[in-house]
Amino acid sequence: QVQLVESGGGLVQAGGSLRLSCVVSGGTFSTYTMGWFRQAPGKEREFAAAIRWNDAYTYAGSSVKGRFTISRDNAQNTVYLQMNALKPEDTGVYYCAADRVAGGVPDTRANAYDYWGQGTQVTVSS
Repeated sequence: QVQLVESGGGLVQAGGSLRLSCVVSGGTFSTYTMGWFRQAPGKEREFAAAIRWNDAYTYAGSSVKGRFTISRDNAQNTVYLQMNALKPEDTGVYYCAADRVAGGVPDTRANAYDYWGQGTQVTVSS
């Protein structure tokens, strides 16, 4: 059974930084394209960033591009999301997700991902 466990969330002031981690177990991490999504209260889940399994190609959503960086460590079965210049509108629950069947540009649709973590709360105060 594939499990994803996020950590690193918390409360930070606007302009600050956080680094989220997601450890994957029970599967073949190096073959998964990994993504980060977020969900604010009352809103739909939103794509943040993804990193392809084979060449570490990254893709970020327009709302976080230039501020968030996704990376992965296949030896540690871990994907990271470095978040800089945080804004109050970045507040939400952040989820990591794994896409088993991935090719081309990483998918930005939540329903393309097969496995999900339980989420970690990020709160940015103004």
